[in-house]
Amino acid sequence: MNISDPFLWVSLAIGLALGYVVRQILGGKQAESVEAKVKQQLDDAKKQSDELVAVAQKKSLSLVEEGQKIERERKEKLDKIEERLLKREETMEGQMVNLTNRESKLNDELRKVDGLKNEAVEAKSKAIGELEKVAGMKAEDAKARIFKETEDRYRSDLVVSIQKLEKDRRDEVEKKASEIVTTALMRYARSHVADVTTSVFHLPNEEMKGKIIGREGRNIKALERATGVEIIIDEAPESIILSSFDPLRREIARMTLDKLLKDGRIQPAKIEETVEGCKQELIKRMQDIGEQATIEVGVTGFSKEILQLLGRLHFRTSYGQNVLIHSIEMGHIAGMMAAELGCNVDIAKKGALVHDIGKAISHEVEGTHVELGRKILAKYGVEPAVITAMESHHEDYPFTSPEAYIVTTADILSAARPGARRDSVEQYIKRLKDLEELTGKFEGVRQAYALSAGREVRVFVVPEKIDDFRALQMAKDIANKIQTELKYPGEIKVNVIREVRAVEYAR
Repeated sequence: MNISDPFLWVSLAIGLALGYVVRQILGGKQAESVEAKVKQQLDDAKKQSDELVAVAQKKSLSLVEEGQKIERERKEKLDKIEERLLKREETMEGQMVNLTNRESKLNDELRKVDGLKNEAVEAKSKAIGELEKVAGMKAEDAKARIFKETEDRYRSDLVVSIQKLEKDRRDEVEKKASEIVTTALMRYARSHVADVTTSVFHLPNEEMKGKIIGREGRNIKALERATGVEIIIDEAPESIILSSFDPLRREIARMTLDKLLKDGRIQPAKIEETVEGCKQELIKRMQDIGEQATIEVGVTGFSKEILQLLGRLHFRTSYGQNVLIHSIEMGHIAGMMAAELGCNVDIAKKGALVHDIGKAISHEVEGTHVELGRKILAKYGVEPAVITAMESHHEDYPFTSPEAYIVTTADILSAARPGARRDSVEQYIKRLKDLEELTGKFEGVRQAYALSAGREVRVFVVPEKIDDFRALQMAKDIANKIQTELKYPGEIKVNVIREVRAVEYAR
């Protein structure tokens, strides 16, 4: 190929020109196609925007209409509320006016009433003054005179009514109490009067008296010194008497004699050894006795120290009554009464059984047996309810439970029944004299007699000084005086008798 050929260059130029033209034509078509697409997209977008605008306009119109509707409803409600408030305000204003008018009228009426009241007071004062002038006494004196005349007029009726009420109430209570007490006593009764100061020890034969006395009385002196008991050897066959106010000492002496006679060797050294052994044996025996007492009454839970002290009561007496047997009897009676009354049977039994436990050490420690008993029971962990039940049996402490009343009642029943206790003649006479002297000191008493072994006192009063009302009060005063100043077992009945005698002589 010859590059210098002109035809070649012309052909090349024409080819380039044709290529350019063709390219422009193709580019134009492509541009027109793209423009059409863009235009179509613009048209679609405009159409969608028009639709969205239409929807938005429609929704906005709906919201505006709904808001306008809500606003109208709210305005209507406010209008109604405002209307009601206006009506209520008008009504209240009317009521206030009425109240003001009524208050004004009431004030006027009150002023009139005050005026009438003042007039009535003045009229009353004037009338009272006129009456006092006519009667010749003041109103207070007339009032006191009327009251006195009324009291004198109806005094006998009041006395009869009071006596009837007291009798009806007392009869009802005594009937029920008698049933319970009688049932308890019928179900349990035993005699337990003990020898107060002496015990009889029986010998196998008369020769033993010589051995007990010993050469020049050495054995009997050693026995009396070691036991603290007086040994009386009299003419009674095959027996000797052990005399001491302490039953515990008498029991030690009895046990010592029994062991010495069985052993056969009676001499001072052996006597002292035997006495010491009997004392230790008696301590164990007292615990067994206390345990048997709890079993008999039917209670449990006491410590061994309490049981030992209970056993010690077996060798104590009060007014000739064995204290332990008295306590056992009380336990049975208290248990039966508690069951009848629906109270705690176990607490009542325990309180009755240990009520006198302070007497086991009352001769060794200072203090009343009630206070000592409370301390002992508290020390050894006895239930507080049991202490409460036993501490009031001599009224040293207030009654704080039903069981306390039951224990006190059982104590009175056990002590006061015939044959339970025995006083000396001197104590018996002194108690009766004290009772008569105490009741005779009351003003208006003519005579006083103690009857029924001191269980009843009859007081005769001067009828001119003591009326029926005063006689009732005097009976209560005498009973309270006896309770506070005299010590006695059981209950004392106080009878105040007032009688009027009319005496005239025919000549």
